[in-house]
Amino acid sequence: MEDDHSDTRALAPLQAAMAQTIQQRLAQTADWVTPIPNLLFFRRDAPTEPDFCLIEPSVVLVVQGTKQLLIGDQAFPYDRSNFLITSLDLPASSQVIAASSTLPCLGVVLKLDIRMLAEIIAQADLPHLRERTNGQSVGLGTMSTAIIRPFERLLGLLDEPKAINVLAPLIEREIHYRLLLSNQAALLRQITAIDSQGYRIARAIDWLKTHYTHQLRVEDLATRVQMSTPSFHHHFRQLTSMSPLQYQKRLRLHEAKRLMLNNQLDASSAAYQVGYESPSQFSREYSRMFGAPPKKDIEKIRRQALEE
Repeated sequence: MEDDHSDTRALAPLQAAMAQTIQQRLAQTADWVTPIPNLLFFRRDAPTEPDFCLIEPSVVLVVQGTKQLLIGDQAFPYDRSNFLITSLDLPASSQVIAASSTLPCLGVVLKLDIRMLAEIIAQADLPHLRERTNGQSVGLGTMSTAIIRPFERLLGLLDEPKAINVLAPLIEREIHYRLLLSNQAALLRQITAIDSQGYRIARAIDWLKTHYTHQLRVEDLATRVQMSTPSFHHHFRQLTSMSPLQYQKRLRLHEAKRLMLNNQLDASSAAYQVGYESPSQFSREYSRMFGAPPKKDIEKIRRQALEE
């Protein structure tokens, strides 16, 4: 395992340079999908309430400010001293803890390539793991210069757009390699090992993402990924902090919200389209998740968008 606990003085100039790059391209609160595939910038000018989101396998670096990810009843706060890593597609909530107009919360998100991780594990002579995973799919890694330097070089390609197609994949591969040497290596390896429970849960999640409108029989899904129903329940909850049915419900509600906002669907139409048979049940579950009935919540979001 890598033992690169670089002090603040070594990290600070690298993080300051990345913060400057982000601020040059984001003058106000926004998310920006960069020309570099799989790389996103974010900026927030004030603390926020938890905002529901669907996260993909990714690594998130905050170079200024503080954020946290909320999954179930667990909170994962991170700032310049650590990075957030997720190895599964998960319904979660993201919240900005520290930010202001003069010191906005700034950071980058890089989507992870699970196949690339598996290739590196197969090809590289990686150290034997001394640490065991706790069975979760979210972790906080110790920030180091070995992690942040390739990110800085990746951001530098924005000033050299013709080089992105050639150099970005090489730098991303280095980032994946460095993550496999970090203190979050066990979390990543459990998802890439074909015979692992984490890999089987990842396959189940892939199925749920495609078939979330269907009626879910947990026993059938467990059989599909070659697990017993009790083992499937246990490992699914351990990795995602929720049951398969709760996971499906969050996918449905998130998609219904998107349909109402972007496709102008009313609540009943959105409910039926994502698999609900009862609009009243949909309204109850939507209110519990988002804090307000569907119509009221959508009206509030649209009103806030007009005020910004």
